[in-house]
Amino acid sequence: MPVDRDRWNACRFDPAATAGHYESYFQRANHPTRPLAWWIRYTIFCPKGQPDRAVGELWSIWFDGERGSIAAAKQVVPWQRCAFARDRLDVRVGEAVLDDRGLRGAVVGAAHTFAWELAYTSPEPPLLLLPANLYAGGFPKAKSLVGSPNAAFTGTITVDGEAHAIDGWTGSQSHNWGARHTDRYAWGQVAGFDGAPDSFLECATARLKFGPLWTPPMTLLVLRLEGEQFALNSLWQAARARGEVALGGSEFTWTLASQTREVAVEARISAPRAAFVGLAYGNPPGGVKTCLNSKIARCELQVRRPGKPTVALSSDRAAFEILTDEAGHGVPVVA
Repeated sequence: MPVDRDRWNACRFDPAATAGHYESYFQRANHPTRPLAWWIRYTIFCPKGQPDRAVGELWSIWFDGERGSIAAAKQVVPWQRCAFARDRLDVRVGEAVLDDRGLRGAVVGAAHTFAWELAYTSPEPPLLLLPANLYAGGFPKAKSLVGSPNAAFTGTITVDGEAHAIDGWTGSQSHNWGARHTDRYAWGQVAGFDGAPDSFLECATARLKFGPLWTPPMTLLVLRLEGEQFALNSLWQAARARGEVALGGSEFTWTLASQTREVAVEARISAPRAAFVGLAYGNPPGGVKTCLNSKIARCELQVRRPGKPTVALSSDRAAFEILTDEAGHGVPVVA
């Protein structure tokens, strides 16, 4: 579906607008059997009311669960050295580039350096976390989708001078944007469960703040399994679903459940605190959000459908992010 993928990956940023904007194209993948993962993000950040202060950002993280180490870096690039196509996936931030075939670039951060040269294939159509009609409107303020689910990456990532061969690692190419970050959220993704390599899960639990009041948690979930897609993502369905994040103790956990007459899905996504790194995300209206980011989390999933056996799946290759204003989580914010 190249035309459809082009449409969903087109950049939404208007450099003349004053509402404020963030927009990211993020790629990530996991080693098929070892606790290794990477995440690379090409970002636009524009503060509200200050379009002349728009910048490009490059972010990169390497997760090594074998060594118990995480390396992360961020680099800011003047807007004059950036280009984002408004009709397809074609991005340049400084010398770093991204399109629908691959990505190439480098980041020099405060403590770590990265370079990457990667190609990828897109075997599946885009996956929309929201109903399609909500991407053009003003609500919700934050939009997210997967341009290439179960993308297969090959190439090399070099971290602090050490080259890592990426040979058929599975992950995704994703795209999000908005005038402001969601006030609080948990986001998860699994590109292939154990024993079900063609499966794909995208999910989020969000809370919004209106003045002093918080909405109840709203949980969106889209699952591709055994040739079917289950989109439990209408606003009504999201309000009926359950989602709870626990940051206490040495492990962070997120439990969620949503069901219709056709399907019931329950999931538990978890990772030790040591598997997360903290990132500081500027918010276009002002202030900074903390993103606790892991790409080596565990997901346990149960799927029940009338007249069919219950499907139980698991994966240690889950993406798990938590956006919060809370302190005391114990995760160092390093970029």
